[in-house]
Amino acid sequence: MARKNDKGGDNRAKLDKIYEVFDKHNVDIDKDAIWEVQGTPVVKHKDVERLGAAMGIRWEKPQILRAESYEAVIIVFGQVGDKMEWSIGEAKIMEMVDTGRKNNWGKPIREPKDGCFGNYIVTGSQAAYPYAMAEKRAKDRVILKLADLHGDAYSSEEADDFKKVNADDDRDGRRDDRRDDRRDDRRPSNDNRRDADDQPRGSNRIEEMIIKAETDIRNCKKIQDVTDLMNSKDMKAAMAEMSKTEVADLRAFATQRLIDLGWSKPERTQEAANG
Repeated sequence: MARKNDKGGDNRAKLDKIYEVFDKHNVDIDKDAIWEVQGTPVVKHKDVERLGAAMGIRWEKPQILRAESYEAVIIVFGQVGDKMEWSIGEAKIMEMVDTGRKNNWGKPIREPKDGCFGNYIVTGSQAAYPYAMAEKRAKDRVILKLADLHGDAYSSEEADDFKKVNADDDRDGRRDDRRDDRRDDRRPSNDNRRDADDQPRGSNRIEEMIIKAETDIRNCKKIQDVTDLMNSKDMKAAMAEMSKTEVADLRAFATQRLIDLGWSKPERTQEAANG
């Protein structure tokens, strides 16, 4: 059961509405999975995905509107019953480079590469997946529209500014400095900060592995391809570094791809059931 909002302020009604929608579809969500950025309620991407799955959204084949090595723009269509919604996801790489300066915590300060601008921030050592990111953003927007939450909530994938900051970072009055730090390095390397699921916040490598795995699964054209991929050494090695929740989500993603390709769970025979 979703936890009721215990926060005050003008967004109480919006936050309560979010929890009510998750409760309506029997999707458990912890209050730590929702936070506010400049008065805007933001929901974790994985929880938005879980809501979409519970709603039984039927996805049409997406259309690629722009395809460049550094930019992807995708339009996605989803439908529940007679209600259909669409939205566009955009991801344009903005590469961040080391300025040679360090912040108050000794971490490198990064700034956009000269002449580079976009809405998908990556560092020089970070692989970029603009198509996967564009799809995630478009799907999250469609899910929120179909759930009647568009305008009341945003997905954490909408922008890097929506990434969650641990409340402990602000407890000694360093909030403004942290905000400056996030602008300089919005995708920090692993450190001791923890996200709501007790995983290291800003764990870029894990996030990249998940995005790559989902992309590889999505690109499978046959049922056997999905099976071989999930049983491959590389996939098993990647899942060994993920949390139990992340592994479960990835397996569910693979199962949905199998279903999309025509697979159905074998029925137990009466003999097997009896014996």
